[in-house]
This record gives sequence, C-alpha cells and structure tokens, in this order.
Amino acid sequence: MGLGHRILQAVTWWNGATLNTLLYTRRKGTKVGEDEAGNTYYTSEEGRRWVIFSGEAEASRVSPDWHGWLHHTWDEPPTKRPLEHKPWEKPHLPNLTGTAQAYAPAGSIRRADPVERKDYEAWSPE
Repeated sequence: MGLGHRILQAVTWWNGATLNTLLYTRRKGTKVGEDEAGNTYYTSEEGRRWVIFSGEAEASRVSPDWHGWLHHTWDEPPTKRPLEHKPWEKPHLPNLTGTAQAYAPAGSIRRADPVERKDYEAWSPE
C-alpha cells in the first residue's frame, strides 16, 4: 500500500477499514477466513463479527456464504462448513451499478448496440 492509500484510509471509511476498526481488530479480533474477493473476516470473544474489505467498503461485495455468518444466520463460517450450492446458482457478483458492467436494457443509450424498440410509440404534444 502506498502513502496515498494509507492517507485515504485514515480519513475515509469507504477506502478500507478506519483506524479505529484496525486497532480494534488488532486487539480483539481473531481471523476467521477470507473470501474470493480478498475480504477478511473476524470475530471477537464477545461474539462480534465483522469484515475488513480488500478495497471499497461495499456491502454487496460480501458473498451469500459470508453474509449468513456475519449476520449470525449460522454459527460456523464457510471455511469450516461451506454452503451447498445448487447447479442453477450463478456465482456471486457485487453491485455493478455505475460501472461499465452494469445492466443496460435493450434500447438503453448506454448499450453498444441499442435495439430499436417497436413496442411503444413516443408521445408528441399537439
């Protein structure tokens, strides 16, 4: 990590963990595991559970497996007892809103190949 990243991390909450969270994690946290996105999960003796994101602090970057553990839906983390995934389930994706990969419906000006819509007629005032 460069100096610029460390300064951003110290003064903003969305660029990784805050200084207080890092200090609390160092004093009381026990690492439970990491996910495929590089996020690290911790627990404390008091039963608190938290995540330190590997980048932008965005809740949709937490996979369903870890989300259930963070919210005490199940006691064992996915590192000890992974969820059974069904064959029709798609891999977890974070919220892509505002990115180039965001969904753009047919006819959207954001699409590279916008489809001409013929199922409605634009209203024109008289």
